[in-house]
Amino acid sequence: MTDGPFYPPARWRAQWSDWDADLTRVAQGAEAFVARGEHLGLALAVVDTNGRLVDGADVEIWQCDSMQHYRHPDVPREAADRTIRFDPGFQGYGAGRSDARGELGFRTIRPVAYPGRTPHIHVKLRHVSFGEWTSQLFVAGDAGNARDFLWRNVPADDRAALEMKLARAPAGAAASPAGAPPLAWVVRHELVVPV
Repeated sequence: MTDGPFYPPARWRAQWSDWDADLTRVAQGAEAFVARGEHLGLALAVVDTNGRLVDGADVEIWQCDSMQHYRHPDVPREAADRTIRFDPGFQGYGAGRSDARGELGFRTIRPVAYPGRTPHIHVKLRHVSFGEWTSQLFVAGDAGNARDFLWRNVPADDRAALEMKLARAPAGAAASPAGAPPLAWVVRHELVVPV
C-alpha cells in the first residue's frame, strides 16, 4: 500500500523531538499531554515469509487521533473558530526497531474511523534484507471494513495478514505513564515481510 496523504514528511518530523514508541504522551517543554481515546498496547513481531524473525527492522506507525485528525503539516492545528483540531496528547506518529526476537511494541490508541475510512493504523518497515514495505493494519471484524475502498482491494486470501485481533486488556496489563489511563486493548500481530 502507499504512504497515503498523511505520512509525516521527514523535514517536518525533524522539528519534533517526541517521536518515540509511546504515541499517547506528548511532551512540550515542562508539560506533558495524554492522548484521548482508548489506549492500545500494540505488540508487533517482524517475520519473513519463511518464518524467520527479523531483528533490526525500523518500524514506523501513524494514524489519526480520536478526533479523526492526523498530526501532519497539511492539517491545520486550529479550526476556523480557533478551537484545537487535533488531540495535543497524541503524537500521531511513532517509530521503533525490532529486537533480537524480531519484536517491538507501541503504546497508541484504538484506531477510529473517519469519513471515508475504516479504523486503521499505517505501518512502514525498513530493513536491508527486504528494503521498504508499507501497509495498513485493520481492526478484525470492524463493520466499516466492508465499506473501505482499500480493504475491498485486498485479495480475500491476504486479509488475515492485515487484521489486528484486539482483545480487552487484562487488569494491570502494562504500567501506565504518569497521568495516562490504563490500557483498554492489547493486540499481538505479526508483520510478514518478503524474503
